[in-house]
Amino acid sequence: MARSRERVTIDVAEAEELSLQALGRAGLDGYDARAITDHILDAALSGYEYSGLPKVLSVLDDPRLSMPTHEMRVLAQTPVSLTVDGGNHNGMSVLTWVCGVAARHARDSGVALVSVTNTWMSGRCAYFVERLAGYGLVAILTVSSPPRVAPDGAAAAAVGTNPIAFGFPADGPPLVIDFGTSSFMDSDTLFRLRTGRPLPDGVALDADGSPTTDPAAALLGSLTPAGHKGFALAMAIHALAALRHPHEAQPGESDCFLIVFAPELFAPLGDFRAALGSRIAHIEALPKQPGATEIRIPGRRAAAERARRRSAGIELDLSVIQALRQAAKPGHQMGRNGSIT
Repeated sequence: MARSRERVTIDVAEAEELSLQALGRAGLDGYDARAITDHILDAALSGYEYSGLPKVLSVLDDPRLSMPTHEMRVLAQTPVSLTVDGGNHNGMSVLTWVCGVAARHARDSGVALVSVTNTWMSGRCAYFVERLAGYGLVAILTVSSPPRVAPDGAAAAAVGTNPIAFGFPADGPPLVIDFGTSSFMDSDTLFRLRTGRPLPDGVALDADGSPTTDPAAALLGSLTPAGHKGFALAMAIHALAALRHPHEAQPGESDCFLIVFAPELFAPLGDFRAALGSRIAHIEALPKQPGATEIRIPGRRAAAERARRRSAGIELDLSVIQALRQAAKPGHQMGRNGSIT
């Protein structure tokens, strides 16, 4: 894909149409294309460019896209748990479906523990826990992704970037906390490769275990963990995946673990919302350090960006929009590494 430092702005309607058309040309059905598009548009509007429209190209480029799929289904359930087979559908589509199933289960039983396998490329965990918090539920989501992160002292990857996210209903916007356990995310590495930008220092190793800022070398090597605590948390997320997968997952596969429960198990929902809202307000009102203009609450920046970008449009790299427009044309198919054939 041609590299460019030129930036362009498109409106939300064009971004939506480009995504739906490009995914449709690749054979994704209406539900999958709609779920992925809604997800990447939310990421783009929230200011996470690498998880926005460039992610469509990553979906089209992924080897699992060409593998057979079957219907998403619940394999087993108890009053408090569900085991879900994603049918090799993309994780953004699978977790959208799972959120609905988990919300209904949590409303009936008070809690839902959900293990999800046979899916890939889950997207932003924040999107899902925020959705569940909007239903008045507390949610915790972990994703054990393919090995990409090397422990300190190792020259090869052992665990995935393994993100974890929390969503809590509150007076006002939900409290949403989302972070990866690696020092850099794979989606951002692919984005840097597509747009010809180097990686920051200290976040990646090449195939020989030497530090690198070359995204192509990093994709052949590994990323570094977010310190010892980040790697420890990544191992915990990996352990949760082992509840469903006692053996190694298939290449490219992600395993997700979702905990959803109703605050009413402990207190009326209105009381919980008010208590959390009051604590957030107290934190925002704390005295500020010299030069500080605000005390940032997790998730609030994304909400403000959404409101701004819906009217201002979505800014992205010219090479990305050119590749998307090409992929959306009849008769074109995506090749490896984002090339158009």
